[in-house]
This record gives sequence, C-alpha cells and structure tokens, in this order.
Amino acid sequence: MIKKAKILVPAVCLILGLLSPVLVQAQGGLTISDSSAKASFPLQLNFNLSAESDTDIDDIRLHYTVEREGFAQVTSEVYIEFEPDTAVDAEWSWDMRRTGGLPPGSAITYWWTVTDISGAKVETSLETVHFNDNRYLWLQLTEGMVTIYWYEGEFSLATELMAAAQQALARLAEDSGAQLEKPAKIYIYASTRDLQGAMIFPQEWTGGAAFTEYGIIVLGINQGNIDWGKGAISHELAHLVVHQMTLNPYIGLPTWLSEGLATYNEGALEQQLARYLERAVTNDGLISVRSLSSPFSAHAEESYLSYGQSYSLVEFLVTTYGQNKMLELLTTFKQGSSYDGALEKVYGFDMDKLYTLWRDFIVKRYQEGGAGG
Repeated sequence: MIKKAKILVPAVCLILGLLSPVLVQAQGGLTISDSSAKASFPLQLNFNLSAESDTDIDDIRLHYTVEREGFAQVTSEVYIEFEPDTAVDAEWSWDMRRTGGLPPGSAITYWWTVTDISGAKVETSLETVHFNDNRYLWLQLTEGMVTIYWYEGEFSLATELMAAAQQALARLAEDSGAQLEKPAKIYIYASTRDLQGAMIFPQEWTGGAAFTEYGIIVLGINQGNIDWGKGAISHELAHLVVHQMTLNPYIGLPTWLSEGLATYNEGALEQQLARYLERAVTNDGLISVRSLSSPFSAHAEESYLSYGQSYSLVEFLVTTYGQNKMLELLTTFKQGSSYDGALEKVYGFDMDKLYTLWRDFIVKRYQEGGAGG
C-alpha cells in the first residue's frame, strides 16, 4: 500500500559552492516513478515525488537552488520525515509566507535523493520550475535585453512603456556609462491592487519594486497612470543596472548614490522633492552626505528631502565632472572600495568635502533663482 509522506517543517542546510549532481545508479529495484513541481503563486511552490523499491525507502531529501545573482550558489536541503515503506508518495510545500516571497518569473532548480534500507540510492536529474504568476494570461514584448510582460491593455501600452525603458537605458548610459549586463524582465500589473496581490505582506503604498538579484521589476501601471509608470520604469531600471554594474561581496553603494542615480534617471526633479530641497537650503536644514549614505528615514518629510538631495548630488557630480568619472566611481565600488576611498580615488575628495562642494553648488543655484533638473 502506498503511504502519504508525513511532512514536517524542514531543516534547511545552506551549502556554499557549485553543486553539479550526477545521477547515481540505484542498486536493486529503487526507482523514481514521478517528480514534479507546481507554482501556486504567490504563496506556495509545491513539490511531489513518487518512489518504489524492493525494500523499505527510509530517506528522502529535496534539494533546490534559486537562480539569482550572487557569489556562491546556495543550495537548500529539505529533510522529509515519513514512515518507511516500499512505495512512498512524498510532497513538500514551500510556504512563501514564512520565508518571504519570490518575484514572478523566478527560476528554481531542484532534484531529489532517495535511499532505501539496503543502501541503494538514486538521485534525480536536475529540473527547473518557474514561479510564474499563473493567475493571469501574460503577453510579452522583447526589445534588446528588456522584456515587458502584461495581461491587460492594448499593445500600444506595452510599446509605449518599452520606448520609455529604452530611453531610460540610453539616458543612464549617457550620464553614467552604466549599461545592462544581463536581461531585464518587467511585469506590468494592471493596478496597484493586482500588484500587491502578487507580493507577500506588501506595504499599502507599494506601487512597484525592483528585485535586482533576479533581474526582475514589477509595477502597477495602466493607461490612467502611464506617465507615472514611465518614471517608475526609469527609476527601477536604474537600480537594476547599477546593481549589476557594482555587485561585489564586500560593500554596497551608499544610499544617496543608488537612489540619486535612479531618481536622476527619471528626468527633471519632481516638484514636491524640489520644494523640500529648496526649503532645506533656505533654512539651513540640509542632510550630510555621510548621513545620506545610510538607509533613508521612514519619516516622510526627511525621506522626501533625502531623495531630493540625492538627485542633486548625482546631478552635481555628473554635470561638474562628467560621465567618465561617474563610470569610474561605479567601477571602483565594484572592486569593493569604501565610500570615502572610492570618492577620493576618483574625485580626490571624501564625503565631507563632497558635501561642502555640493552645498556651495546648490546654494548658489537657489540664490540665482533656479531649482535645477
């Protein structure tokens, strides 16, 4: 009689390094009759296995890796507890609510190892499942290294957004020299509600996100907010490109540079951010560059100012020193340089001096009656 495996909460082992499993020929009658995986987006990814042997099967393990950028491939191993028998159906559900979700289109490679009490062991071949949002019937448009997926709206919506994406990439390359190194996927949900329904525990204000390690962007865009959507694509694409350009195992970018490049890539500084920046200049309330290197404040007013200042800092560096220096700065960060070390190597000054130079630049601009951008 085939018995359903009893699944417990898995113990997960993280194994660093590349794993290339080779199919182990089983001895005796140990065979795998079925292996499958199915997405129940965004909450679960369900794995199933059926195995038979001449003797009791006493060990089943699921191994999986998530395809994303990193410096070592991380393999998770799930130990499945079940009652030994000669025929076993095993299943395991990856509950995203416990571990955090994956973006649509994520690829997961998995395999099983099964052992019976005689010591015979079989290891299945590698299989890949895509964690697709199968609640919608997706259309797609590809140009260069960018693919846009959408399920609602005319084809013209996708072509307009694709044009915005290509313009954003060209603008970023012109300003900083940064270019896509790997393909980018952009999923367009028809509303903010649909988008948030694709995420695990989203914030109520979430309108989009860049999953930079996966090369995936998700946004809630329709014909009614397409202008906002174009800016959001420009912003998130910049995050994705800069991540690819600067990824290293030692240090990330200072927040002002990451967010500054993304905001600057949208075009002219948003009026609301410009007002906060002008007010801070007038009232001597600017934030130091060192403070802006850390994550921005959760308080709205300080956050708005942080984005406005970051935009202006990037504008100052690009317009004063040029694209080549910005590209050199990004390349230096990719080598794992410290914040001060990178600035000193490329521009000859640290964060404190940058703040002084930039403050003189922005104060003069407002005294002359121009907000910039």
